[in-house]
Amino acid sequence: AKRPEHLPLVLTREEVNTVLSRMEGVPRLMATLLYASGLRVSECARLRVKDLDLARGEILVRNGKGAKDRVTVLPRGLIAPLRQHFDRVRKQHEADLIRGAGSVSLPDALAKKYPNAHREWPWQWVFPARSIKRDPKSGRWQRRHLHVSAAGAA
Repeated sequence: AKRPEHLPLVLTREEVNTVLSRMEGVPRLMATLLYASGLRVSECARLRVKDLDLARGEILVRNGKGAKDRVTVLPRGLIAPLRQHFDRVRKQHEADLIRGAGSVSLPDALAKKYPNAHREWPWQWVFPARSIKRDPKSGRWQRRHLHVSAAGAA
């Protein structure tokens, strides 16, 4: 068998803990979620509030690799930090709504079926971007999800 030219790097638990201990805030929460649940960076960035079931300890990954949905584990140790994160994000969302923003993009069929869902809490991004931008398609001011390139520097 032909050996691959590039072997993947797999960190030990101690190395992972060292990396995570040097992170803080949203990047640490995202990195811990990635490590503990097996999410890809893009999947983590695109999570919506409704995709996390804190009571059951599950994450629903929509349109993941191969355009498939799957369920993965939400570690119990992340539930309290996620609740605190949700408190901050929800306050931000409520402030956005007051300013006439607070919208998120939805797939076309869902946007037609649920015309007000773009402003509802369950459809908001778990890891929203810092800025609000006008959506060229809808014309609404909305907050996108955190870009994957910014996930480590949020």
